[in-house]
Amino acid sequence: MAIFRTLYYGQVTVGVGGRITIPQEIRDDLGITEGDILTVRVEEAPNHVRQMVMWRAQPQAEE
Repeated sequence: MAIFRTLYYGQVTVGVGGRITIPQEIRDDLGITEGDILTVRVEEAPNHVRQMVMWRAQPQAEE
């Protein structure tokens, strides 16, 4: 099982239609740009606490 070190911690506001804005510092660090596709996973601990994990999807090979 992988153990990750927290690099960023912050808050985002949920806007109209459930949209969130990823802070610029994080987008720059991860190379996230307009049009990128992100994958989201919801995890649940044994105590029923849930968290959302998000990462940039691998680009699809063009045919």
